[in-house]
Amino acid sequence: MALLKSVLIMMTTLFTGIFADKSETAVKPAESMTAKQTLYDFKVKSLVGEKTIDLSKYKGKKVVILNVASKCGYTKQYADWEKFNKEHGDKVVVLGFPANNFGGQEPGTSEEIATFCSKTYGVSFPMFEKVSVLGPDQAPIYKWLSTKELNGWNDKVPTWNFCKYVINEKGELTNFFASKILPTDAEFLTAVGI
Repeated sequence: MALLKSVLIMMTTLFTGIFADKSETAVKPAESMTAKQTLYDFKVKSLVGEKTIDLSKYKGKKVVILNVASKCGYTKQYADWEKFNKEHGDKVVVLGFPANNFGGQEPGTSEEIATFCSKTYGVSFPMFEKVSVLGPDQAPIYKWLSTKELNGWNDKVPTWNFCKYVINEKGELTNFFASKILPTDAEFLTAVGI
């Protein structure tokens, strides 16, 4: 039964990701619930070196969290996000979380992912260990990002690779953007105040 449920979740997310369009966004409403957690409540492991990183180190900055994959049609976005990071990293921190939830498009080990990102796209923004972004083994940070009882308003899980969550300087989730949104899109730039 658990296997069937996992297969159904995967098929639903596969079709949702394929047919998701650019207009799939979510913005924190003016009237929202009180969040039970903030970004600063989480500690995650780095992609290489297995260092535990306390995300409270990003207090006072806006943060963009991406679920990334190396073998996806959206993988070329690594270049866009690296450029954004170089231009705006002093104000907006980009954090990448490899995930293999969609079409098995991130099958590599931590070392393989790190090498691919560095050699192919020159990625210098922080990357963290591979996680599950949905389903029964969903990582705690993604549970927070996609559970309105925890974050105060949003229930959108990633629909494919390269979905974006925007967090403000207080560690509060403020926006969700679908895979097709780029860091140069006006709605994203408005969300991060650039």
